[in-house]
Amino acid sequence: MLQDSEKLSSLEDYVSRMKEDQKQIYYLSGASVEELKSSVFLEKLLQKGYEVIFFTEAIDEYVMTHLTEFDDKKFQDASKDDLKLGKDDKKGLKKLKEEFKDTVAWWKEVLGSAVSSVKVSNRLASSPAIVLTSKYGWSANMERIMKAQALSNSGEQSYMKGQKTLEINPRHPLIQELKRQVEEDKESERTKAYAQTLWDTALLESGFEIEAPKEFNSRIYSLLAKAYSIPGELGLSEDEIKAAAAEEAQEEAVGEEQSEEEAAKDEL
Repeated sequence: MLQDSEKLSSLEDYVSRMKEDQKQIYYLSGASVEELKSSVFLEKLLQKGYEVIFFTEAIDEYVMTHLTEFDDKKFQDASKDDLKLGKDDKKGLKKLKEEFKDTVAWWKEVLGSAVSSVKVSNRLASSPAIVLTSKYGWSANMERIMKAQALSNSGEQSYMKGQKTLEINPRHPLIQELKRQVEEDKESERTKAYAQTLWDTALLESGFEIEAPKEFNSRIYSLLAKAYSIPGELGLSEDEIKAAAAEEAQEEAVGEEQSEEEAAKDEL
């Protein structure tokens, strides 16, 4: 199924419609067509007018590990980090990589073993970041499929899930702001939390699960508190919790007394 149609299409028809500068057959796997249509992996491909084949059956992931080409055209998973977009996309990228060199190195250090690398990317149009897997690693959809299999090898899962790359959009305002913060104070815990939140959000948008959802939620709540100028921490201190409990108990006691008085009046 193609990204701009609800109809099935043969590979012969796909190849016949390929653009002159298109060298590969692009495809993307996921749980549903609706999910795939809004995928961040499509941004630059759609911008260039390339068609993308959608695979929504679990068996498709296994088939594509063995099917490498058709009619002398190689298959290319749009969610992998070896995606090639043509020579025109390389213009200016070298300069941007140099500008973001320190930010990229700092971000890799912050994320540690969660990523194999952090790179400046030219494959994004409107999103700030994207999480990709290596050519031989599992896609987000494959991770979902393997996790659902009770007999899957946990050791293999750990290895294959570890091969992730964070690619960033250097033109996006959020990424430019992170660069500014890193240059200002790379030891800032607030900046590290900001970078971690961008990473977790990119994971979710790319179809992956986040490892620590509770920590992610706490960072989101903290950002919301700052956005609405709420003073102090979002979480209550022990003294505040005790005070709130005492106040609640007092209100309940008063309510019970009033109920008893009303009941006594009714008896009279």
